[in-house]
Amino acid sequence: MIGIDLFAGAGGMSLGAEMAGVVTKVAVEMHHAAFDTYRHNHPECTVLQMGVEHLQNLSTPFPSQDLIVFGGPPCQGFSTSNQRTRTADNKKNWMFQAFVAFVKRTKPAWVIFENVRGILETEGGLFARQIRKDLEQLGYRCEQGLLNAADFGVPQSRSRFFIIGRLNTDPPPLPTGGDLPKVSVDDALHDLPSLSNGAGTDILPYSSEARTDYARRMRGALMECSGHIVSRNADAIIDRYPYIPQGGNWADIPEEMMATYKDRTRCHTGIYRRLDAAKPSVVIGNFRKNMLIHPHEHRGLSVREAARLQSFPDNFVFKGSIGLRQQQVGNAVPPLLAEAVFRTVVGAHGA
Repeated sequence: MIGIDLFAGAGGMSLGAEMAGVVTKVAVEMHHAAFDTYRHNHPECTVLQMGVEHLQNLSTPFPSQDLIVFGGPPCQGFSTSNQRTRTADNKKNWMFQAFVAFVKRTKPAWVIFENVRGILETEGGLFARQIRKDLEQLGYRCEQGLLNAADFGVPQSRSRFFIIGRLNTDPPPLPTGGDLPKVSVDDALHDLPSLSNGAGTDILPYSSEARTDYARRMRGALMECSGHIVSRNADAIIDRYPYIPQGGNWADIPEEMMATYKDRTRCHTGIYRRLDAAKPSVVIGNFRKNMLIHPHEHRGLSVREAARLQSFPDNFVFKGSIGLRQQQVGNAVPPLLAEAVFRTVVGAHGA
């Protein structure tokens, strides 16, 4: 099968598609850093840096019967942490229309639409219903649902919304994840090097042998990897970290140490969250802004640690400044979750 990835980001969906046997021929991404990352990690793919307003000019010389168009329009407007723009008035919440218009013009055999779970809540689910309605009017029969990445071998509890559409034929149901064992934070991170607040050496060797199947899969035959960079937090912030146990958050910090907050009780539950080593991670998202804390060390997560928790293999290189790399990792679809969805489609194709 041939894939076209719209709103490609760093390429988590494409990586999952590749692992399932789909060859992504074209990807579209506007942001310069994500574009550079995608192009570096998918050298055989034609990567186009352009906005969705130019999709009508994109030619697709591929047989439609073997084509799958996939992607997830920007989701900040649907995020549960972004209450001010979770309305129909936010123009970015309508960017899915460019996705639908491209599907209408190319008529691929398959469509996969992906987004955050908040799309089911924004405006009472208006956008999720409209996307499905638009696809069905084009002749696609659809299956939809929420999938939790932790059910598919990803060391992170992260729910994403998927629609699978198949032209003129019933699609298969979404995968369930079966009885895969949950992968914990320590399962994922134990062999990565110890780091300090503000660590800035990008490429480092591993600290130990990989002792879990997950870590072995992520590192492969590598002896070292990139991404061992950590945001430098102010001393006042770092001083709060020792008070927070695994699984704890801002509420564990003594009140007198939170005097800089006008009302500490209004802090989001995800702020100052120390990861529990024995469980899958909480949602990575904007892990710098949320100040997610390493389970054992008094610092934030490195780019590589966050990438591991998203199921990006260690040979996947993120481009750009530390802030842009963090953003790319946090925004991505976990590749192992994407792989499960694409395997469902590949298995049903031609059936």
